[in-house]
Amino acid sequence: MVNTTGILGALIFARHADRIESFSSPSSYATYNTLITPLGTHDAFASGTYLRNTYIDPHSGSPTLIPGIAPHVADINQLLVRADSSGDGQVFLQSATAVVQGLYPPTSAYEITLADGRRVLGSLAGYQFIPMNAVDMNVDVSLNGLLSCPNFDAHVAALENSTLFHQKAQEAQPFLEKLQPYLGGRPIDFSLMFNMWDFVDVQSQHNATYLHQVPKGYVNQARVLADFHDGYVYSDPHPDGIGNVGTRVMLPAMFSALTRIANASDPLKLAFNGISYKPFISLFNLTEAIVANPEVRGIENYNSLASIEVHAGDPEPTVNLRFKNGTADVFHPLKMFGQDHVPLSEFIAKLTPSAINSTAEWCAACNQTTLRGCSAFS
Repeated sequence: MVNTTGILGALIFARHADRIESFSSPSSYATYNTLITPLGTHDAFASGTYLRNTYIDPHSGSPTLIPGIAPHVADINQLLVRADSSGDGQVFLQSATAVVQGLYPPTSAYEITLADGRRVLGSLAGYQFIPMNAVDMNVDVSLNGLLSCPNFDAHVAALENSTLFHQKAQEAQPFLEKLQPYLGGRPIDFSLMFNMWDFVDVQSQHNATYLHQVPKGYVNQARVLADFHDGYVYSDPHPDGIGNVGTRVMLPAMFSALTRIANASDPLKLAFNGISYKPFISLFNLTEAIVANPEVRGIENYNSLASIEVHAGDPEPTVNLRFKNGTADVFHPLKMFGQDHVPLSEFIAKLTPSAINSTAEWCAACNQTTLRGCSAFS
C-alpha cells in the first residue's frame, strides 16, 4: 500500500454551470447558442467556494489544505487557470470566471500603498483579476479534441449503426413517442438523445408552465437514455481508441501540471481547467474509475468537479482522484486502476501510450487534413 504523507496541490477539471438550452449537432457534435444563466454564475461561484474551503481557506479545517498556498490574496504563480473557448466556449469561460471568483473572492487585503502614502483598495471591493488562458481549439488541441475529428465522427456513426444502439433505440421508441409532445417540435431520433434530454431538462428548470405540463419522471427517463448514448460515444474500449480523444489530448498538459505540483522548486499548487462534460466520461474510462464506480459513466451534472490530488509520498509522490457530481454533491474518492492512491510515475506510465502530444499527432489520429491547422502537416 502506498504511503501518503500530505497534499502538495491539485489538478481540477470543472464542468460548466447552468446555461440556456444547448443544441449539439448530431454530425459534428459542436454546440450552439449557449450562455450561462444567473443561476449558473451563482452555482459556479459556490463551486469555487467549495474548492477554496477544501484546499485554501486556513479557517475551514479541511484535511486537504495545501501547505504554502496564498490564503487570501492570490499568488498568480501558484495558479494555472485554463478554459476551453472552442465553438460555443463562452459558457466555459463564464463558468470558470465565476469559479475563480469563489476560489479567491474580493478581499480588503487586495490593496496597495502608493509612494505618497495613499492606500487604494482594488476595484469592486477588492476583486481579484486572476489571469485565465482561453484555449482556442484552432491553436491548441489540449482541451478539445472532439470537434472536426473525422475518425471520431466515424466512431459515433459505427456506434449508432451497431446492434447495441439499434436495440436501445427500439427499446426507447415507445417512451420517445410519449415525450415528443414536450419537445417543442424537435424530432425523436436516438442519435439526438442529448438534445432531447437537454431541452426537457432546461425547460423544466426555467419554464414554470412547462414544469407543470411535462409528466413526472419524463426528464429522468430522458436523462437515463442520454447517459447511455453519450457514455458510449465519449469513451472507447481501447485506451488509445478515438472515442477517448477528449481526454487523450488533455494528457500532456495533465502530466505537466501534476509534475510541476510535485516539484518542490516549482510554485504551482493549483491547476484549473474549465471543460464540457464530454472529457469527464473518457477521463473516468481511461483511469478505469468506472470499474469500481460505474455510476460515473454518463453525463456529469452542471458544476461537476474532478480533482486529481498530488500527495508527498514514500518513496515518491502519489495521485488520487476525487469527484463531485454537481453543486449539491461533495467530493467522493474514486479508484484509479483499482487503487486509492497511484504513484505519479505509474499514473503517467499507464496513460502515456494513449496521449496525443501535439496538433500533428491529433491530425493523424483524427484523419484531419485541412481544419484546425492540419493543412500544415498534410
